[in-house]
This record gives sequence, C-alpha cells and structure tokens, in this order.
Amino acid sequence: MPGPPSLSHRALALQPSLTLAISARAKALQQQGVDVCSLSAGEPDFGTPEFIVEATIQALRDGITRYGPAAGDPELRAAIAQKLSLENKIPTTADQVLVTNGGKQAIYNLFQVLLNPGDEVIIPAPYWLSYPEIVRLAGGKPVTVRSSASDGFGLDLNLIEQSITSATKVLVLNSPGNPTGRVLCLSELEALAELVRKHPNLMVMSDEIYEYLLEDGESHHSFAAVAPDLRERCFVVNGFAKGWAMTGWRLGYLSGDSTVIKAAAALQSQSTSNVCSFAQRGALAALQGSRDCVRAMAVSYNTRRAELCSGLQQMEGITLVPPRGAFYAFPRLPDAITDSLAFCERALEQEGLAIVPGGAFGDDRCVRLSCAVSRETISEGLSRFQRLLTSP
Repeated sequence: MPGPPSLSHRALALQPSLTLAISARAKALQQQGVDVCSLSAGEPDFGTPEFIVEATIQALRDGITRYGPAAGDPELRAAIAQKLSLENKIPTTADQVLVTNGGKQAIYNLFQVLLNPGDEVIIPAPYWLSYPEIVRLAGGKPVTVRSSASDGFGLDLNLIEQSITSATKVLVLNSPGNPTGRVLCLSELEALAELVRKHPNLMVMSDEIYEYLLEDGESHHSFAAVAPDLRERCFVVNGFAKGWAMTGWRLGYLSGDSTVIKAAAALQSQSTSNVCSFAQRGALAALQGSRDCVRAMAVSYNTRRAELCSGLQQMEGITLVPPRGAFYAFPRLPDAITDSLAFCERALEQEGLAIVPGGAFGDDRCVRLSCAVSRETISEGLSRFQRLLTSP
C-alpha cells in the first residue's frame, strides 16, 4: 500500500500560526467545560458597525454577487486612493491600489512579486509572527533586528544598517506595532528615511493596520508621507479588520508603485481572484461613512489598555514598555522564566489562562496579552496571571 503523498520543502518548512493554535486550544477546552479566561484575542470584540452591514446587505439585494475585477472594485480602489491621499498625505491613484483578502494577502502578494530566492528582508523584532513565514514562502530570507523591553523596543538604526547587505531588498515597518503596541514617532521615521536614502535598492513595507487605534496624544505617521522622495520605494499595507471591526470580512489592501501593484494583481488573478464582491461594498461604505464608530472603539481600547497595563506594572518581576497603540501589552517575564511557550502552556493548563508566547514574535522573554476583551475578563486574567507568577 503506498504511503501518504510527500510534501514540498516549502510545506515542510512552514510554521502554522501560533496565535491561531492558542485560540483553537482555548476554544477546545471551553467546549469541554473548562473555565478559560482568554487574553489571546487578536481581533476587536466589537460587532461591525451597522451602516457597513446594511450597505453589504443592500449590495446583495442589488445583485452584486458576481465575479469582479481581480484588483478590486473600481469605486473601492478609488476611495482607498482618496483616503491615502487625504488622510495619510500619500498622493495615490486607483491604479496604485490592490484590494486583497485581508492585510495578510497584501503582504503575501507583495513579497511574491518582489523577492527572488535569497533576497533578504529586514524585520525589526518583536514582530508580527507571520512576517518571517511569508518571506520564506516567497523564497526570501528574513533577517531579524532585535530590540528589548529594557530599551523600550526602540529601533536601533545602527543595527539595522549593519544588517543591510547586497542581498537586502525590503525593510518592514509596523506602527502601531503588534505585539508591542509601540508607535513610531516622527523623528524616528525621519532618521530612518535618512538611512533608506543611503541604500537606493532598499524598499520599505509599512504595515499600518492599527493606524486608528492610538493612545490619546499619539499621532500616526505614514513613512511614505514623511519621506515623499522615497515614495516609489514604499508600499503600504492596511485594511478594515482592526479599525472597523471587520476581521472576518477579509478586506485589506496594498498600495504603492503601479508596476508592482499590477504584478501583484496578476498574481491575485491566478490565485484567489477578486475579493468577495458584496463585502467590498461594505468596505466602501466604511470609507465613505463617519469615523465616529472608529473613534469610539479606540476610546474603549484606551480605557481597557490602561487597566491591563496598570495591573501588569504592579506585578513584581514584570517589565512593561507601555503600549501606545493597537490593543496589546507585551510584558517581559521575570528573569527566572526563559521559555515563553512553556510558560503559556502552564498558564492554560494550570490557570485556564490563554495568552500568547513571545517567542512567536521574536522575543522568548515576553508574552502577549490582549485588551480586546471585557474589563471583567481583563481583571480576571490579571488575577490568574499574578497567581501563575507566584506559583511554583
């Protein structure tokens, strides 16, 4: 009897998403009747605003259920271009926009059309866990530039420059950042632009999916707006998942040089084709509607983020760089704890607490906790976390 089909080297090397694995394990325990307190959520706990839902229902009634252009609904592409031009100060035309199945596909498509085998991509750590895997899937080599909680997770421009070689193709930026919640300030981006100018073959991918989720007093700056002379080498990844609570809608976009966008659209035409036609009308409504719902969600996250951070900062042995955006905290564990995965497994089995190991994000001394849950869940989660730290 023949054995199972052999897998490709690409498939064998692929690492599944640890955040999804943790969530699946927590849900399985809940179904078994275990009292699980989950601070692992990577998505808003709000429902999608009603006016977006209604626009999508109307699109269904209007028969917008057929195939559409692979690059996206023309009206939506134009609206995204207008949003980037006016809000982000990045002059953009519709042919510079590709609508994708979530922000993840935008990153995947970009690296697939930019990278050749052996090309290097610089990824500051801590990083969103999918960046390195998407680089590897494109045949590229992820190059991690580390930072630490003791240094505020700041970008070390010297280390970044030392990491640039003749094979370096792309530098990844993510602000506000997942998992740290760190927001890159204007002066940091200006200094980074000076570095990029010295390396004319270096491109920049800026993941701005959390741009609306900012602490009071913080501002979001798009790298392409800070350095307009580098615009042809800059690519923006964004979407509707976090700001409008539309994670399950799978609506993202990629913008940048029209030649690259055209190539990415061709790739998409041979893989997934267009994003769900009627869902795109919901995204169009989101852009054309009031931002009051987005601001209200951001205010709620700010309150809950502050409560989460206050509780963590009172715990002995915990080092926390206060997050200024997104909806996470990324505390450094006490010195005696050096294996974040083992710690998180113990948290789930011993306390029924679901949190995400920092090793998945490039820092094994930390864990990620989410505040995109109720205040009661945050309070209970902090109590369980404290018990875990003091237990043998």
